[in-house]
Amino acid sequence: MGGAYLQPHAPSQHAFFSKPAPAGFQSGSKEQIKGQRLVAVRGFHFCLCPGCGKQSQLKLLLSEELCKVSGRQKITSSGMELSLAHPTVKAFMCGSFSGTCSTLLFQPLDLVKTRLQTSQSGMQPGSSRVGMTSVLLGVVRTERLLGLWKGVSPSFIRTIPGVGIYFSSYHSLKQHFFQDSRPGAAHAVMLGGGARTVAGVVMLPITVIKTRFECGRYSYVSVSGALRSVCRSEGPAALFSGLMATLLRDVPFSGIYVMLYSQAKASLPQEVSSSPPAPVANFSCGVLAGVLASLVTQPADVVKTHVQVNLQLRTTEAVRCIYTAHGLQGFFRGAVPRCLRRTMMAAMAWTVYEQMMAHVGLKS
Repeated sequence: MGGAYLQPHAPSQHAFFSKPAPAGFQSGSKEQIKGQRLVAVRGFHFCLCPGCGKQSQLKLLLSEELCKVSGRQKITSSGMELSLAHPTVKAFMCGSFSGTCSTLLFQPLDLVKTRLQTSQSGMQPGSSRVGMTSVLLGVVRTERLLGLWKGVSPSFIRTIPGVGIYFSSYHSLKQHFFQDSRPGAAHAVMLGGGARTVAGVVMLPITVIKTRFECGRYSYVSVSGALRSVCRSEGPAALFSGLMATLLRDVPFSGIYVMLYSQAKASLPQEVSSSPPAPVANFSCGVLAGVLASLVTQPADVVKTHVQVNLQLRTTEAVRCIYTAHGLQGFFRGAVPRCLRRTMMAAMAWTVYEQMMAHVGLKS
């Protein structure tokens, strides 16, 4: 790539530097640099502001110095790297990282939730209930401590691209429809639900495999082996079992969560939102939103688990079986571990995502 030139700015324009700028450097105007992939001096963060009130933070990487050539500022290209990727790619990377962190921490809760939900299918009405603690201790006793992370491989395979797809879809939809305005409550529901629909459909085959890993009824050795086994014995359509129940669970959860989370954040005082403890406040908003959204969508999660584990069940049949055997309380089986896991995962994922997006110079 040849040298990139930045024209001296007009007197009415200005530039801010988060670190001291090289002597004599003046930034290019917004019109002159718009649409270009820019690089800049190593260690310097430039914020170009042509007076419109919008700031564009550019992370600049350079191995050579600025030099003046014919009255223009020249940035040489030797050893240079492009530091700015497409915003959607950035959103994907930030989302994937946040999902990885939250999945690793809270996988045991997901496993306990799945075991609780699938254990009730073999129980007789009126029999004593199996609690979260007994399931947890049973897994540790029979499968050792690492048994709590059984199914973490498909969880990672599902989460790393899945959360990345979710956040990149959310960012793209938000930028397309609400680039210059704040989404309202109803708009937030549609943004969250739309992004989750895309991610849920794409990642459903891995979700099916993850659920089967966690339930303990299948002797799968690897994710790839499980995919081959399902396709060979049940057909590819089995990888999309529970699609309706999954969407009925995930789309409302995401929509409700984004609405409550955005409204809770908007209600925070300005001095809190702009202070160093802001991530803690945002995390608290995420916990509140997650608890409410999890409780609303818990019945759909129970139905989804039964459909994906039991090959013969359809969604309506699963609903009837659960209600016949256990009544309404059967639809809230595993609510505590799911609420804990889903709430903490969502709160952590959004907090880490927003911090990383701010770090790369994008509004989340």
